[in-house]
Amino acid sequence: MNIHNKTIVITGAGSGIGRALALLLLKKNANVAAVDLNEKSLAETKKLAYEQAHHISTHVVNITDWTAVETLPNALIAQHGNIDGLINNAGIIQPFIKVNTLDYEAINRVMSVNFFGAVYMIKTFLPLLLKRPEAHITNISSMGGFLPVPGQSFYGASKAAIKLLTEGLYAELKDTNVHVSVAFPGATNTNISANSGVNSPNMPAGDTKKQNIPMQSAQTAAKIILDGMEKNKFQIFVGRDSKMMNFLYRLSPVYATNLIAKKMRSLLPE
Repeated sequence: MNIHNKTIVITGAGSGIGRALALLLLKKNANVAAVDLNEKSLAETKKLAYEQAHHISTHVVNITDWTAVETLPNALIAQHGNIDGLINNAGIIQPFIKVNTLDYEAINRVMSVNFFGAVYMIKTFLPLLLKRPEAHITNISSMGGFLPVPGQSFYGASKAAIKLLTEGLYAELKDTNVHVSVAFPGATNTNISANSGVNSPNMPAGDTKKQNIPMQSAQTAAKIILDGMEKNKFQIFVGRDSKMMNFLYRLSPVYATNLIAKKMRSLLPE
């Protein structure tokens, strides 16, 4: 998809990869409709746009409320004229707790934001995208969407649901003007833990050094995702760890699962 002068809707645009995507799109001469639950974070994203700030609109919306989501198109079209693309980026992680002890409230929250939020956005905007000469939907899954991560089993399940939903959508839309991509970010240095209200058991939120896991920047992740979107890639593996673990999991699912379980053992309560 040629994103020049296109209008792209991004959820979770107030921070992390979503913010990086918004700012990079603006640099590529696209218009951005930035959606997030946090008004202050959205304002900061717009402030960081500097001279491109007049090409970004901000919209405080709870994407888990489908009635609120369905009010978005009229507001966005009033400001931008048309909508050409959708990036479902908003997501949260669960507490680092095993399935047996995680409460239903936390489970429902993860599934509502990560899966149903994307479903509501797709159902709301797809009819508009089908009317455009060229359009694109990019859904952000996760490396945890194809590789099980102990202590994040419901987060992984929500991202696996995004993976299969996107792949089904790709098959349904392959003969239309709407391109579809799914992205699988690996370890990325964002504030998703804080935004999710989650601390791992053995470290403060955001202390990535103690995890001994190489982190790519949100800006690097955004560049890879947009490059894949512009090339209409079906699957976009974001980071060396994502590419490597995809290969390893396909080669030996048991070995790859045990490897991740070993790395996660110290983060989980017994």
